[in-house]
Amino acid sequence: MKVSFSWLADYVDIGMPASELADALTMAGLEVEAVWDRYDYLRTVKVGRISRVAPHPNADRLRLCEVDIGDRRVQVVCGAPNAAEGMLSPLALPGTELPGGARMEKSVIRGETSEGMLCSGGELMLGTDRSGLMVLEPGLTPGAPIADALNLSDIVFEIGLTPNRPDCLSIIGIAREAAAIQGTNLRQPEIAPPQGEGDARKATSVTIHAPDHCPRYAARSIEGIRIGPSPDWLRDRLLSIGLKPINNVVDVTNFVMMEMGQPLHAFDLDFLAGDRIIVRLAHAGERFTTLDEKERTLDEGMLMICDAEKPVAVGGVMGGLDSEIQDSTTRVLIESACFDPVSIRKTAKKLGLATDASHRFERGVDPEGTLRAIDRAAQLMLEVAGGTLIQGVVDERPKRVGPERIDLSVAAAQRLLGIDLDRETVTDLLRSIGFSVDPVDADGLSVMPPSFRVDVTRPQDLMEEAARLYGYNRIPITSPLMPAEAKVPSASLQLRNRIRDLMTGFGFTEAVNYSFIQPDAPDRLRLPEADPRRNAVAILNPLTEDQSVMRTALLPGLLSNMGWNLARQVRDLKLFEVGKVFIGKKGDDLPDEPQMAAGLWTGNRTAPTWLAKETPCDFYDIKGVVEGLLTGLRIRDARFTRLPDDDCFYTRPGHTARILVGDAGIGLVGEVHPETLRRFDLKGTAFYFELNLDRLLPLVPEVRQTADIPRYPAVDRDITLIIDKATEAAAVRDAIWGSGIDSSIDSGISGVDLIEAIAFLDAYEGKNIPSGYRSLSFRITYRSPEETLEDERVSVVHKAIADHLLQTFKATLPTDR
Repeated sequence: MKVSFSWLADYVDIGMPASELADALTMAGLEVEAVWDRYDYLRTVKVGRISRVAPHPNADRLRLCEVDIGDRRVQVVCGAPNAAEGMLSPLALPGTELPGGARMEKSVIRGETSEGMLCSGGELMLGTDRSGLMVLEPGLTPGAPIADALNLSDIVFEIGLTPNRPDCLSIIGIAREAAAIQGTNLRQPEIAPPQGEGDARKATSVTIHAPDHCPRYAARSIEGIRIGPSPDWLRDRLLSIGLKPINNVVDVTNFVMMEMGQPLHAFDLDFLAGDRIIVRLAHAGERFTTLDEKERTLDEGMLMICDAEKPVAVGGVMGGLDSEIQDSTTRVLIESACFDPVSIRKTAKKLGLATDASHRFERGVDPEGTLRAIDRAAQLMLEVAGGTLIQGVVDERPKRVGPERIDLSVAAAQRLLGIDLDRETVTDLLRSIGFSVDPVDADGLSVMPPSFRVDVTRPQDLMEEAARLYGYNRIPITSPLMPAEAKVPSASLQLRNRIRDLMTGFGFTEAVNYSFIQPDAPDRLRLPEADPRRNAVAILNPLTEDQSVMRTALLPGLLSNMGWNLARQVRDLKLFEVGKVFIGKKGDDLPDEPQMAAGLWTGNRTAPTWLAKETPCDFYDIKGVVEGLLTGLRIRDARFTRLPDDDCFYTRPGHTARILVGDAGIGLVGEVHPETLRRFDLKGTAFYFELNLDRLLPLVPEVRQTADIPRYPAVDRDITLIIDKATEAAAVRDAIWGSGIDSSIDSGISGVDLIEAIAFLDAYEGKNIPSGYRSLSFRITYRSPEETLEDERVSVVHKAIADHLLQTFKATLPTDR
């Protein structure tokens, strides 16, 4: 919102410098984002005295003018017919940027140097005459800046308004705030249109078929009007805030909109079939050409202003091309209406039309200001365009909207604001901006907001008004009273943070992706039709088509990250993400939102250096990360088992393992399926894991357990088995732990209790190993907490374990073959 001081001064006396008023408005909640003088562009335009005029040697219609600018004389090539010796005229020197965007430079015109341009009033936006040079008064000093010589200065504020302050989308609205800040009075314009002729209701009619979208519509008519340029005062007011004058009728509608905040529209009444207005909703697919000469397709629910036969305007947004004011217009119908903000906002957004009118209507206009604005416009049109006013106003109001009384407790306001405002102070502050305030008791006030404050509907709004008028900068700074102890984070949050710490410690980088993904992600992941992860939750208003559903897995986001990095030649990548996925349910039930953690590794195991060659990462690298992660979470009994091929959707069969803790499945780890990579337009190999944190959380021990440092040495023994190829190493390891061997010698400690650790050493297939078999080697570490183990005792336990394994898996020892 732009506001010029010259226009503002019509409604309030300004008794403070512009900088102070800007600060005061900002502290009152109206942020002044920029302050400038609208005539700053004239600083390099000087008063020039034409001392000599000579013909141009190479052009019949041009002349060479020698211009005195005080400290020197310059030559200017000029084509104006009224250039004469001794004449004072504005000279734009090189570096001047004129309002039209042209920038003056020293140039050569038809072989002669020109050091600037002698200007007309129209070229400097100091009038409309472009027929010749602007003639200045004889007493001005050559070389003086034209702005100083003509006493031209008009400060302009650009104010950034929050959407809840539509009352300040007008010059009077800002003047009201300035008056309240200074403690002065607001001057309203005198509105008294002359007596008209005839009867407005016989000249035109208004029918509203959509009262929820248009609770009020008023119309006035003027006949015998003459279209032409606006007078200087009206042009200047519009130019002062950056609006381009068009003609006297349209300029009046823009003037009143900026003055009072009520958008208006003027129709050529000769182009309104039946001389009537019908307000209705658009039909689906209906087409309409707006003032910008673009044909638009309308949706149901868009409000249309129509005549007896056709649409003539998109209600509250933009008028139509067929009924605009033209040079030949003699009969005008003025529209002043109150539209539903939500309806206008939706229409403007769907059509991609953002206008000054829609900007105001979609925030809410004063429902009681409709008639005042239309009378103001009619009065001004008669002044600047002549004509005869048709007596009366057609004012249709099928639905009344307006403010309601609000009860305010002063004590509650003091408690909420933290300042000691008594009842009289609150009353004075609210009355200063037009609120009606009546005392109820020693604490309570009954407040009626003015109709232009459509944003004030509850006691908290009144408290905010009192606080900003009192001055936010006068509210003392206090520290909140907070207990010294901090709240313990939830176990779920602690788990997520611990995973982040561990993964970054493993050299992974956290990715934070949108929860929105492309709708074909389940197809790219090769999920079967019955998989719950196909039940994606659709976004009602997606940012893009590729972000139209909620994610049901973290893998699509990580693969997109991989593609983005590969496209930028980042080939060694270790990423992880922690976040929710969203599994939809039937009907209106809320989706399941399990917390997940996932990691992706592609490229080399380590960065290549002179010490190490490039070695691609593999399944065991990503598996080791998961093992380290679970160990860091103090989960000791995790195990990995082959995932059946039929369950390998987005991972490669034979290269994927389920992750179990006890009998609970918590995730998977494996190589991303090549077909999945292809569907994401990726090449290469990638390894991936995912963990369901909701299942993992109950398995994380809440209490840390410690053990004494061993006092006695350990004994290592290796064992190698020739075993069926289908038998997993994890099954053999579990069998060792669960062997139940009791080979104690003079001790109550069983053989299994002596086992401290089991390490998988090697797997081998090939020479000397029968087809369908492989050899598995393990190292078992024995230790007693009570004594040094003797070799005899370890041998007894080790042999018992070997016998148990041979019997359980029908295995053999290498020495048996």
